Amino acid sequence: MTYDTIIEGGRWFDGTGAPSALRHLGLRDGIVVAVSAEPLEPGPGTRVVDARGRWVMPGMVDIHTHYDVEVLEGPGLDESVRHGVTTVLLGSCSLSTVHVGGVDAGDLFGRVEAIPRQHVIAAVDKHQDWKTPTDYVAALERLPLGPHLAAFIGHSDMRTATMGLDRATRPEVRPTPAEQARMERMLTDALDAGFVGMSAQQLLFDKLDGDTCRSRTLPSTYAKGKEMRGLNGILRRRGRALQAGPDASHPQTILTQALKSIGLPGTRRKPLKTSLLSAADVKAIPFVIHLMNGLAGAVNKVGADFRWQHLPVPFEVYADGIDLVIFEEFGSGAAALHLTEKIARDDLLRDPDYRAWFRKDYETKYGPRVWHRDLFDAEIVACPDPSVVGKSFGQVGVERGTRGNPVHPVDAFLDLVLEHGTAVRWRTTISNHRPQVLKKMAQSPHVQMGFSDAGAHLRNMAFYNFGLRLLRHVRDAEVAGTPFLSVEQAVHRLTGELADWYGIDAGHLREGDRADLVVVDPTRLDTSLEAYAESPVEQYDGLPRMVNRNAATVPLVMISGQVVVEDGVPTALLGTERTGSFLRIGQRVAPVVPTPAPTTVPVAQPA
Repeated sequence: MTYDTIIEGGRWFDGTGAPSALRHLGLRDGIVVAVSAEPLEPGPGTRVVDARGRWVMPGMVDIHTHYDVEVLEGPGLDESVRHGVTTVLLGSCSLSTVHVGGVDAGDLFGRVEAIPRQHVIAAVDKHQDWKTPTDYVAALERLPLGPHLAAFIGHSDMRTATMGLDRATRPEVRPTPAEQARMERMLTDALDAGFVGMSAQQLLFDKLDGDTCRSRTLPSTYAKGKEMRGLNGILRRRGRALQAGPDASHPQTILTQALKSIGLPGTRRKPLKTSLLSAADVKAIPFVIHLMNGLAGAVNKVGADFRWQHLPVPFEVYADGIDLVIFEEFGSGAAALHLTEKIARDDLLRDPDYRAWFRKDYETKYGPRVWHRDLFDAEIVACPDPSVVGKSFGQVGVERGTRGNPVHPVDAFLDLVLEHGTAVRWRTTISNHRPQVLKKMAQSPHVQMGFSDAGAHLRNMAFYNFGLRLLRHVRDAEVAGTPFLSVEQAVHRLTGELADWYGIDAGHLREGDRADLVVVDPTRLDTSLEAYAESPVEQYDGLPRMVNRNAATVPLVMISGQVVVEDGVPTALLGTERTGSFLRIGQRVAPVVPTPAPTTVPVAQPA
């Protein structure tokens, strides 16, 4: 047997959770054709990769991204691929670009996902030649995709395209019977095209950008029971997934979502596969994580198919001035973010009545919330005034006080924002700060590893390598003699478990599987995974994106048997030649055949 590539002597994981073993893998035409305990014989043109001392595993699956815009102009999606992700899901949080045009897409994505609105509009208007989900899939596959894609259809996308953004965001307006029927047809068409399901949203601090409906919540948040029953009924009957975000300010919506997932044995009511945002160990409410896990376990025992999405690393966020989505969760913060003009915003931040309002919101420490609202737990990492760097806003307030009377942390924060604007950069950790709780959640069968938000919040967070960071925690615990997951289990959680639940052809590395694989150097699962770096996003006018740079950890990534990352660096192939496909639910997907090199035909010379 001849091989295009042989991966020699690595510790091989097949993505099912089965025991790993030292194996040699033979690849041909983008397929794993041999997994052997004995060395394989290379041919004259065989590429041989020495994987001794390294892990060879399936490419990871990222179930929560907002790459819907970036993929149009940068289809290689190298920030995820370079960290071992070979399959990404688009269309999270009710947002997709299947039906809306550029301006509506800009209003939907710009503020809530912190993707520059003007670039959203430009990218969608430039590329949108599709009218149906089937057309959309075809348009994606005409791009030189790096990773494989799967997708949700966004409820806010469908609602906006059907009702218009203004009517879709008015609380008194309900869809007409014709509009309801149209949304249900849109959903059916998407499922027929192979989408994994629908995403919806109830979270009330997800706000619209633009001028027409600025600061209203996303269209999906206005949907009532009848509308959702019609859409969820289609998902339930088809066995497709609902990805949703409950309204954290009204905890009963979490219970409602969990109960809706329950099916009734012996009846036509199937379970509603539900993946909910998110299982987070929130600093502000430390007990809630245990309630989340208990609720999932309870409903799954009585016929639900319910999962929490979970980020298995500390949720550290950065902000430039006041530009951070966590301020949307209370009135004074949302009022500041509503204003786009610097002069108007600065006037607001100076106003004594506004400051009193902000202080009151800040000091309200009880009730559902995401941000801990502690400016002593917010470190300044960059500022034109070097004397404040490395300090918290609370510390700055203490130092700027007089006669033992510190400046209130809110006033210290607002003073620095007024003085330096977005040049004052700071960070805090809002959740997942307790290692022992993270370990317990990683063991829970009721959570899915994901929620990276890749492609969004470009200046606020970087979780592109969340899978590698989980592997590091697992390996460190194993070395310390205190394991909480085996490496096999961890790999399964990041690969085959996710692919199987969503019903897509990914996440496995066995004979006959497509050759989407990652080689990991376990000795480099170290603190480099946490390092902060920035990289300009070319298609967003060079906006500096927060990224991870741990090249030595991932020596090789292959998609469809093609090398797309080597020595931690994307190859020229990534984003110029298509290696990825759209993964339609329930279908095997063949590897992408490389474009053959052009043949030079001699031209006869005139006599």
